[in-house]
Amino acid sequence: MHFKSIAEIQQDLATGRTSAVALTQAALQRAQDPSGEGKRVYLRLYAEQALQAARASDQLRAAGVVASPLAGIPISIKDLLDVKGEPTTGASAVLADAKPAATDAVVLQRLRRAGAIIVGRTNMPQFAYSGVGQNPHHGTPRNPFERDPSDIAKGRASGGSSSGAAISITDGMAVAAIGSDTGGSIRIPAALCGLAGFKPTQSRVPLTGVLPLSESLDSVGPLANSVADCALVDAVLAWEPPVVPQPLALKRLRFARPKQCMFDELDAAVADAVAKAISKLSAAGAEIVDVDMPALARWPDVLRTGHMIASEAYATHRRWLEAKRDLYDPRVRMRIELGAKLSAADYVDVMRERVAMQAEAAALLQDFDALIAPTVATVAPKLHEILNDNDAFVRANRLLVRSTGFINFLDGCSLTVPCQQPGDLPVGLMLSGLRGSDQHILRVGMAVEALLRG
Repeated sequence: MHFKSIAEIQQDLATGRTSAVALTQAALQRAQDPSGEGKRVYLRLYAEQALQAARASDQLRAAGVVASPLAGIPISIKDLLDVKGEPTTGASAVLADAKPAATDAVVLQRLRRAGAIIVGRTNMPQFAYSGVGQNPHHGTPRNPFERDPSDIAKGRASGGSSSGAAISITDGMAVAAIGSDTGGSIRIPAALCGLAGFKPTQSRVPLTGVLPLSESLDSVGPLANSVADCALVDAVLAWEPPVVPQPLALKRLRFARPKQCMFDELDAAVADAVAKAISKLSAAGAEIVDVDMPALARWPDVLRTGHMIASEAYATHRRWLEAKRDLYDPRVRMRIELGAKLSAADYVDVMRERVAMQAEAAALLQDFDALIAPTVATVAPKLHEILNDNDAFVRANRLLVRSTGFINFLDGCSLTVPCQQPGDLPVGLMLSGLRGSDQHILRVGMAVEALLRG
C-alpha cells in the first residue's frame, strides 16, 4: 500500500511535505512501470491531463483554496463512467467505435469539482459481468498477494468486476478508486485484495453517465485503504459534506449473523479469519445474534436463474449481440444471453420475490446495527486453475458473488473490511444494512476496522 490515508496526505499537502504534482507523478510512474501491472490496470491513462490538474491544485492551495479533502488526491475511475469526448467501452471491443460521450458522468463531475486528480480509466471484465475479474482482451490484473513476475498467467485473481480499480490502489497507482457494484463488484475485489470497499444505497449516488449492467441493481462507490477514506469519497459521490463520521462504540452494537447461505461452503482460511474477527467483536462487548433468514434460504434459487441482472443486461445488449457477438468474452456473453430465456412473467416473479425479501429483511434487521458475514466464501482463486477450466470458473464465480449479491437485491448498503491475520491471504468481513443506513454502516465499519487493525 504505497499511499498514506487521505487525512494524512492532506496534512502533508497542508504543511508542504508533499504536493499534488508529486503525488500524481508517483502514481503515474507506477502505472507506467513496464514491469508492473499498469498495462493490465489502466485502459486509458490521463498522464498529461492529470499533471495539469495537479499543478492547478497546488496553485489553488497556495492561494488558500482547497475544494475538499479530495483536492490533489489521485483517483482512478472504472471504465464504465462517461468521460466527455471519449467512447465508454465497458472494457470491450464491442463499443470501441461508440459515439463519444457528450459530457462527464455526474459522479466524475463531482470528483472534479472536489479537486480530485483523475489518473485514468481502469480495466474490468467486459461490461462488469464477472466476480473473477478476467478480461481476455485487455489482460487480467493480478492480485498483489500472489504474482509470478516471470509468468503473467500465474498468480491469484483480483476479483471483479472492479478488478483494475483494486489494483490501482494496492500498487500505488491511485489513492482511491471508483468502482461499480451490481452484485458485489466493489466488495469482492476489495475483499480479495485487502482493501475496504463500500456499496452505497443505490439512490444516493446518481448513475447518469454510467454504462448500465442492471439498472435496478447497479450502484457506484469507492474502494480505498480504509473505511475513513471510503467515507470521504462516498460523501463526494453523493454530494454530501465530505466529513469522516465518528466510529460507534462496539460494546453497544448488535450484529445479526445469518444461519443460512452466507456461512456455507467457506474455505478454511475464510472460516478461520471470520470466526476470529467475530470472536474479537464479542470480546469487545458487541452482541452477536444468530438469526434465521428465510429470504437467504431462497436466495440461491433466485441467483441460479440469472434473475434481474441477466434480463436487464440482455435488454441493453441484444442489438449489440446481433451485430458483434464474436467480440464478446464467451463467459460474459453466456451470462447475458441467459436473459433471453427469461420471460416477462419470470421477470415479474423475480420482482415480486425482491419486494418480499426486502420486507422480510426490514422486519428482521430493524433491531440490529448490521448483518455480519464473510464478504466472499473463498480467498482469491488461482488464475491458472480457473481461467482454462469452465466448470472451475463457474464455481469460483458463484462463490464470489453469492453473498454480496443478496444486499444489492435488498437495495441495501454494504461495506467490506479486511479481517485476515498478518501474512495471510486477504479475507473480507462484510457489514450490511438496510436501504438508507449508509452513514450508520460506515460508523459501524470504522469501529470494527479499528478493532481488527489493533
